[in-house]
Amino acid sequence: MTDTIVLNSVITCPACGHQKEETMPTDACQYFYTCEECKTILKPLAGDCCVFCSYGSVKCPPVLHGSSGC
Repeated sequence: MTDTIVLNSVITCPACGHQKEETMPTDACQYFYTCEECKTILKPLAGDCCVFCSYGSVKCPPVLHGSSGC
């Protein structure tokens, strides 16, 4: 059995609905993300460690591997 690390996640802006696939960092959390469409600055929701956990189609690599966050 192999562990596959998913590094791509589609971020959906809650303000305008714009979606973009981004590559997640493996060595740090991404706390801020600027929507390229409406320029809204996204921050993690309460209880989430990063913008990928809040707005992404895939949670960040540490969460996927059972950690509580980045």
